[in-house]
Order: sequence, then structure tokens, then C-alpha cells
Amino acid sequence: MNGIHDMGGLHGFGRVDVDVNEPVFHSEWESRVFCITQVLDTLGIWNLDEHRHEIELMSTVDYLSAGYYGRWLFAMERLLDRKGIISSAEMEHHLAEYTRDVRHYRPLDNAQRHWPLTEQEKVRWGAWRKELQVTARFSEQQTVRVRNIHPAGHTRVTNYARGKIGTITHVYDQPWVFPDTRAHYQGEHVQPVYSVRFSAQILWGMQAEADVFNHIDLSEDHLESV
Repeated sequence: MNGIHDMGGLHGFGRVDVDVNEPVFHSEWESRVFCITQVLDTLGIWNLDEHRHEIELMSTVDYLSAGYYGRWLFAMERLLDRKGIISSAEMEHHLAEYTRDVRHYRPLDNAQRHWPLTEQEKVRWGAWRKELQVTARFSEQQTVRVRNIHPAGHTRVTNYARGKIGTITHVYDQPWVFPDTRAHYQGEHVQPVYSVRFSAQILWGMQAEADVFNHIDLSEDHLESV
């Protein structure tokens, strides 16, 4: 889908300020969100691509103001609510009670949790399928074009690469799931992934440096022959 999350090549955001002494976490809540997310990722509640797509559904203002771990928290809360594990009402109730006095917190009496998940309901989080083998349709040094797609749902094709021509420099040995379909439970469609080399001028226009190149990893279904 097209949205503010696909920021590559967009203008107007100012210079990138690099803090050489930047901490891993800027505040304690960020470290907590990181840890909670890592634990939940192991429980089979959602898959990687589903989580990414949930972040893409944030409004522009929220996306730009929430920060990296604020986006993780947004996705986590929405997925837990939609899957019937912790409702948004319960989260708000918990937060209000905790803010007043954590010692007096009591869960909502009418909370109905769909938990724990059965083995049939659990999903596989990771995207690498090293136990499988697939036959690559393209080969190294082959010229390919990125398909100019604009799906309503999730896609891992960046806007600035769509329709652009590049050269395959590497075919990865092991296959990966196709994120565009797995995010919506429309099948894994396991396939090869390629590293494709693009001239910066092809991507950004003649104002880019002539001797600069970008390498982008792309699924086979994102590419077409030239």
C-alpha cells in the first residue's frame, strides 16, 4: 500500500542528524515495548508481515510523531485487540488504574480473552524457509524491472523502485515467504529473493551521483523480465 511509511526519496523532512552517542533506548518505556514485543513474537499470535502491515495503517500524524517503538506499541495493541486477547477497552482501563495507583488495579470483570491460542491457531512468525527448495526464475547478471504495483494491502516494494530497471547481483540460496500475501493470510507463496543493483540516477534522477549504486532485496514476484 502507499503511505507515509514508504518515505524513501521523499523531500521536506530536513537533514538527518546523527548522534554518535545515541543510546539504544531513549527512555525506559521503549525498552519495555521492545521486550514485550520480542516475547509476543514467539507465541504465534501474528506473523512478521502482519505486524509490519499493522504499522502501515497508522495515520500520517501518528506515524511521524510516535517514534520507532511507539509504532511497535500501536501495532501490538491493535493486533491483541483484534485477535480477542486483550481488548482496547481493557488496555485503557489498565492504563487509567495504573496511572492512579497500581496497587488498586483490577482487571475488567467482563474481559473475554481468546487465550491461549490452540496449536491450530498459532502462526509462524519468521519468514525464512531454509528447509524448502525452490527454482529461481532469474539469474545473476540478468536485467530485470521492478513491477509497478500499488496494492491496497501490504507490499515490500518501495515506491521509488517501482518500474525501475536494475541488474541481479545475487540469488539467495534459501527461499523466503512472499510478504505481500502472508500479511493477509493469503498463502506463503515461498519463492527466491534477489539482490538487485540500481544506479542512483535510475532511482533518483540525474541529480544523483553518477557513480553511486543501491542494492535492494526483492522477491521474485516483485520482478519481471526486461
